[in-house]
Amino acid sequence: MARQLNLLIVNSSEQERNTIKNTLQKLDVFTFIECEDSQNALQFLKKQAVDVVISGLDVGKIDGWRFSRMVRSGLLNTPKNTPIVLIPPIYCERIAETTARSYSIDAVLPFERHAALPQVLANVLSTHLEKSSRLNLLLMEPKQQRAEEICEHLALNFACTHVNTTQDALSLFRQSSFAIILLDATATRAPAAKELVTHILKHNPNQAIVTIIDSRDADYAEQLLLLGVTDFVREPYDISILSKVCDHAARREDFMVSYAEFEEKVSQLSRSEQSYKELFSAHQRILLHLNTVVMELDQEGLIRFINPAWETLSGHGIKSSLNKSLCEFVTEEYQHALEKVLGKIITGSQHQAKIELQICHQKQRHIWVECRFQLIKNSTSRATITATLDNIHERKQAELQLRHLALHDTLTGLHNRYYFDQQLQHICSSVASNREIEHALLYIDLDHFKIINDSKGHQQGDIVLKEVSQLFGENISDEHLIFRIGGDEFAIILSNTNLLDAHLAAEGICMAIEKHKFHSEENSYSISCSIGLTQITIDNHDANECLKQADIALYVAKSLGRNLVHCYSKEDAKSSTLQSGLEWGHSVREALQNNLIELHYQPIWDFKNNKIAYFEALLRLVVKGELIYPNQFIPALELLNDTFLMDQCVIKHAIASVAQHPELNQVAINLSAQSFLDERLLPHIQTCLVEHQVAAERIIFEITESASIKNLTATQAMIAKLNQLGCHFSIDDFGTGFSTFSYLKQLPAQHVKIDGSFVRDMLNDPIDLALVKAVHDISHSLDKRSVAEYVENYEIFKALKEIGVDYAQGFYIAKPMPIEKLKVAIPTILASKTIR
Repeated sequence: MARQLNLLIVNSSEQERNTIKNTLQKLDVFTFIECEDSQNALQFLKKQAVDVVISGLDVGKIDGWRFSRMVRSGLLNTPKNTPIVLIPPIYCERIAETTARSYSIDAVLPFERHAALPQVLANVLSTHLEKSSRLNLLLMEPKQQRAEEICEHLALNFACTHVNTTQDALSLFRQSSFAIILLDATATRAPAAKELVTHILKHNPNQAIVTIIDSRDADYAEQLLLLGVTDFVREPYDISILSKVCDHAARREDFMVSYAEFEEKVSQLSRSEQSYKELFSAHQRILLHLNTVVMELDQEGLIRFINPAWETLSGHGIKSSLNKSLCEFVTEEYQHALEKVLGKIITGSQHQAKIELQICHQKQRHIWVECRFQLIKNSTSRATITATLDNIHERKQAELQLRHLALHDTLTGLHNRYYFDQQLQHICSSVASNREIEHALLYIDLDHFKIINDSKGHQQGDIVLKEVSQLFGENISDEHLIFRIGGDEFAIILSNTNLLDAHLAAEGICMAIEKHKFHSEENSYSISCSIGLTQITIDNHDANECLKQADIALYVAKSLGRNLVHCYSKEDAKSSTLQSGLEWGHSVREALQNNLIELHYQPIWDFKNNKIAYFEALLRLVVKGELIYPNQFIPALELLNDTFLMDQCVIKHAIASVAQHPELNQVAINLSAQSFLDERLLPHIQTCLVEHQVAAERIIFEITESASIKNLTATQAMIAKLNQLGCHFSIDDFGTGFSTFSYLKQLPAQHVKIDGSFVRDMLNDPIDLALVKAVHDISHSLDKRSVAEYVENYEIFKALKEIGVDYAQGFYIAKPMPIEKLKVAIPTILASKTIR
């Protein structure tokens, strides 16, 4: 015969104890132990264990909830996982179930349904497990390590179930019940996460869902909330915040469901004063421990009841708040909206509502709250409004910060490019509906900012950008909008401003920046800016066209000498010329930035030793699959003042090729005048040589004669630095004027290239022949090697050799070609020239 189970009944009513026994006696499996109150029951359990506990709610000084907590503490002789069934006189299902989970009670059954007790006990005894007050949480996180960290931190309050994919999450959701679902909805997983949220809420609209996002886009966060997500946290986040958000999300739904149940119970029990008191007493205990503020408002919107959470939230006392209007505690800007909502509830035109607003804390600060209102009518048709207030201050602050970041530049605090595009489109649209309005657009670029940024460091560059932004604010009134477009480019939209006033404002900006002194360590310096101006009128209100016009005007200003304002005009020939040049220049720049380049190498022949002395690296770009030559892209780069980018690419790839291909014994690299005097050039060369372990002697740098003498002192200094590094140097295109011969002895170069225009016609023009001989003789007298360009046939090749020129370069020797073709061609080149 099976052992009978010891069942402890704790109830102050003998009648109810007998009813419970009568209901269970027919099962013939229990031995009944009765106690009138919880203290007697505890004394018994300190000495003896039982198999099941059935308790009422009002069972002495220690009520049924706390009595259950004592059983679960493990301090008694009975096991802490002893099954417990609570039988209150009356209850609201969700409140009771939520509280039961918190106190680890197995089941709650109202006394009026005692007939179901055998089935309830059968279910409880069949699932006799370790009890826990933790809520079930489903985590969808593809990264295993991150999932383990989240589960570990949330383990105290949640029983976490982890899945890696949205498919597994949806499958498990359909099979089990979860208090909360936590999803990774970062940017890379946004589409799948949004689809999962849609499926879950379609199946269960009340499911609590919290998402983790990494986007600063306020629109994305708003989309999730509109989709039905309960709350979200943004990376990086404090794990305590994540736990708090999850807890609030799970418990809030419990309260809202129980809130509706409470309304139903009030309606059912309004005829019985005693029943109402019992219900009120049961809920009062729960309200005392809620973090959510619960209020009852009368038909005038005055507070009739409020729970203690109000003091924690607002700092105001309960007694001092009663019989006052809720509007008195709300900030002025939200009072009208609250009055409007309450008016609709009171008149019955709306039975429930939700609104976000700010309340005034007693300590003179504002707290964001979410208010939910519900209309309740009793049997006498008197209307009562119940309200709940949840603290959403942290979430709201995060939303506002996200919105600010989405529209502002983080460095300068100015509006960003995204907001600029929106506002330019808006202001252009507004012009279409009002012919009398005209606005202006200024497009601003700081002159030579790259040099400051690279030579003095990005930190100093950031300081300059911040100070320039302040100067804009000081010289432009508040009704106009200032934007940082990117890098050192800015834009200003001058609203309701004619062309003359816009031009004066732009001139004022130029003067303010030019006069301002920027400080770096012990030195101070000044910079300037160039400004492109265009009008926004009824005849010109396409946003894209206005931006293009301002951009063209800006580059006209730069080409005219910088530090000035240029106004776009359709009749401006320079604007139309620049438009195509700028578009092509941007394509060229993009090709360089994406390393879409190809280097061809042309051999330089050594007459004395009958061999290839070295190779010249010549740049080709690949734009839209087509090979582009220097004469097609260098003018565009000069227009954009970006030749240094070109030289950077050539230096980097040429030195890398020298390291990879031993055939390239020595390589000559052409430099533009702009790059040659750039402070960034020498460090870049040093970095490339070290990175690829290439000896400096294997690199020759070339610069044209005309560029050399423009700034003779600076050229001498740079050549000296390159020579000191170990690199060689060559003067290109030399001989275009005898006036420059005197400069040759001042330039410490090893090679002098005779201008090709003399070499090409030297056999037909005695003057050209004399010039070739003169340059060669002067070079030798200065202990420099002479190099002849444009050697296109054997006759010129032979004549140069007879003159004694050291090196020759031209199509007769070999055309420029990629390195792989050059390797194959070298033996043929050597054989053919050696036989000659």
